[in-house]
Amino acid sequence: MSAELPDYYFRVRENGAFVFRVDTENRQRRIEMDQIAVVNVKNGEIKPHGGRELSERDLEVIRDWMEERREILAQRDIDDIFRAVDYLNLTTHWAQSRATDEQLEEVTDALLLAMHDLRSVLVRKKADRLMKKG
Repeated sequence: MSAELPDYYFRVRENGAFVFRVDTENRQRRIEMDQIAVVNVKNGEIKPHGGRELSERDLEVIRDWMEERREILAQRDIDDIFRAVDYLNLTTHWAQSRATDEQLEEVTDALLLAMHDLRSVLVRKKADRLMKKG
């Protein structure tokens, strides 16, 4: 562990995080983490914990973390989509080269419906974008 700990710790959860203030300035030199807030990244809500008031510094650190977290999540979303493209390509290769008739029978309808649904959404969204441009 590094000698210098951050002043704040964010325990990530589904839609945000629990925010803790980190304290090592006590008699035992133990690390103490005092929960100060709960944040929701999706709606931007910051709820002070336990009836406390957050300082301007607290709010600034929390807002900065939320902005950075949103950027990380957006990058992950795009990365997941590119992985899906890779999986589609691998699935195509599998279906063409290795899949048995029984395996194809098991997955074909589900794949065709999912691909049809995806194609419909992509075509509609592309048409919407072209209409806005033109």
